[in-house]
Amino acid sequence: MDTPALVALVAIALVGIASAVIGSLGVRVARSTSDFLVASRTVGSVANASAISGEYLSAASFLGIAGLILREGADALWYPIAFAAGYLALVLFVAAPLRRSGAYTVPDFAEARLFSPALRRICTVFVLVIGWLYLLPQLQGAGLALTTLTALPAWSGVAAAGVIVLLTVLGGGMRSITFVQAFQYWLKFTALAVPAFVVLGLFLSDARSFDRPAPPSFADNTTVQVRTGVVLEVSTRIRLEADGVVDGQAVQGRITWEPGRHEVAADSTLTFTAGSPVPTAVGTPATDRAWLEPMSGDASNQLLEIYSILLAGFLGTMGLPHVLVRFYTNPDGRAARRTTVVVLAMIGSFYVLVIFIGLVSRLYTPQLLVNGQTDAAVLLVPTAALGNGWTGWLLGGLVAAGAAAAFLSTSSGLVVSLAGVLFTDLLRGRFSDFRLAALLATVVPLPFALFVTRLDFALTVPLVFAVAASTFCPLLVLGIWWRGLTARGAVAGVLVGGGLSGVAVGFTMIGAAPGGWLEVLMYRPAAATVPAAFLTMVLVSKLTRAEIPPDVDDALLRLHAPERLGLTRDRLQRGP
Repeated sequence: MDTPALVALVAIALVGIASAVIGSLGVRVARSTSDFLVASRTVGSVANASAISGEYLSAASFLGIAGLILREGADALWYPIAFAAGYLALVLFVAAPLRRSGAYTVPDFAEARLFSPALRRICTVFVLVIGWLYLLPQLQGAGLALTTLTALPAWSGVAAAGVIVLLTVLGGGMRSITFVQAFQYWLKFTALAVPAFVVLGLFLSDARSFDRPAPPSFADNTTVQVRTGVVLEVSTRIRLEADGVVDGQAVQGRITWEPGRHEVAADSTLTFTAGSPVPTAVGTPATDRAWLEPMSGDASNQLLEIYSILLAGFLGTMGLPHVLVRFYTNPDGRAARRTTVVVLAMIGSFYVLVIFIGLVSRLYTPQLLVNGQTDAAVLLVPTAALGNGWTGWLLGGLVAAGAAAAFLSTSSGLVVSLAGVLFTDLLRGRFSDFRLAALLATVVPLPFALFVTRLDFALTVPLVFAVAASTFCPLLVLGIWWRGLTARGAVAGVLVGGGLSGVAVGFTMIGAAPGGWLEVLMYRPAAATVPAAFLTMVLVSKLTRAEIPPDVDDALLRLHAPERLGLTRDRLQRGP
């Protein structure tokens, strides 16, 4: 193992050890079910904001956003905007009332508001679906980081991440991972900020402009390993060395590509000389100028995609179970609002750094445009920009540590939220069942992460947001703000929104989406599924208005009354 790989491996190992040690602090104070599920609702605003930011900024944010910008350019900027804006919706519509509900989980809130065991069971199923679907790319991100930085097999990263997350959660539940995730946020922020400022100095000294009608070019002689088949688009003639199957024929030696499309099979090797133009995957901007221009492709379909991305991000955040459970840990509704405002500042600062790394990655790691491994841009930029020296290796190790923190923090939050639902709904019983629930929450997605081909973060994460926006968002918004919601209306809306978005997920995963605008809605279904869910809930509730819970006014009063009145559910249960 060479020096850069060894440094990266040591950095990742140190993050795992530090997370386990910090998590052990929670064991000393985690003695009750409330400690394990919601940290006894005693987490302060700044600490909780750091933990929420650490949990929310997943491998998709740390690795995927920069990869999207490298590949798609200006059009990819909608993703961080959508993901950050989701917390604005949270603070406006959900954060404080949800905390005042006194619930432990989304199914708990649903039953407390509408007194429907059937609705609770349906919500339980969707919490598990959303959580496991989101956990899958986090575990695969661990595999990507390890194989990119150290050349170890991807399965070792997946397995190691699963073990570390499980041990952290078993140690002390929500109490433990609050400390861990706060530490991991600041580690992730540092892991981006330090390399970003170093690379910024190099970038400003480079005279190159991206505003030119030409493709990016290789600065040095570059060999690219193509692990999965790809169709590349060439805008100018390229001479290169190839070893593998290219355009349907086995080749070994020098070839020339004319402008047009060229298909490269998996396990092929391409070697380009310094100064050669970089071929790009079909469907992505082929020139730097097109990369800088928004909506350089089919404007009608791109507008639909943008609206769907924004809708999924803005409304999906408030439906993510691992995000919602964090607001149950605040002492009261006012603290929940303050927490959300601080989170907005933290994740906004983080995304600024990620966007910059994505920008400079087109200059320093253009080979990723060829093999499609654009999610690895953040991992490779430091050494690509600074060269093979100790400065580049150390910055690379710091980024590796940040990547480890990214997939560990989100995975921990997901496991706790999933375990909470399994514990309260499927494994009702003794306190020790929480550990069994955490084990099940971790083990179930592991086989998929190990044996399913790694999925692009840009594909899977927006789908998770779309499912959340189509199920829990309508339930929470209408349940908090509309007295006319009925249990049958909520059940119908959740099933319609979840069913339609689930169909889109299925077609997308098997690659069977049709062309045109239908393909856009399969990959980005929120523009259709969210309105359908809201409309179904409202119409069915109107038709069943006789079933409105008799105590609906009391329930809404508890959700919206100021804390000083002492009407929140947990205070009423605790008594004076």
